[in-house]
Amino acid sequence: MTPSYADSLARRLRAAHSLYHDAMHSMSLEQVNAVVHPRALPIAFSLVHQVLIEDASRALVGGPAALFNATWADRLGLGVAEDGKARSVEEMMDQRIGDVAAMREFQGQVFALTEEYVAGLATPSLSEIVVAHPLPEVLAHTFSARVAGPEGLTRADAIECWIYQHALRHLGEIEHARALVGLGGMTS
Repeated sequence: MTPSYADSLARRLRAAHSLYHDAMHSMSLEQVNAVVHPRALPIAFSLVHQVLIEDASRALVGGPAALFNATWADRLGLGVAEDGKARSVEEMMDQRIGDVAAMREFQGQVFALTEEYVAGLATPSLSEIVVAHPLPEVLAHTFSARVAGPEGLTRADAIECWIYQHALRHLGEIEHARALVGLGGMTS
């Protein structure tokens, strides 16, 4: 039996999420928050940005509501209590995580909701348009705009771009930043 696209995507998401878990369990608070150069964002930025974008994106594609709120922001001890997408590098240089255990917990909850949602998607729903053309300005110059088909972004496109591929792009940043704080890579 050939696995479904949703099954494949769910497995790929679990694999990417497992790398985030490995990263979080192999870094100290000092390493997560280290600033190695005045314009090099701390690892905390990539970790927070990725999980908050995933949390919001899952809801935008029809999944469970986002978990992030003021209570989580306080528990996480964030330097900037938002994803940073619309902020400058200078503003996001202040991003910090105050509680690594809370971050692990939050990531785990967000990742579990996303994985469960994607694994349960029926194949026809993956082809549904979630953002029709013309794309709103907030998406017009993004990677997902380059992926969109003639009708717009399908649910599959949005999950691939906003969650899976976005997570992979930030894993690359984290891998590089880990080397800068004296840690090795997580996969071969």
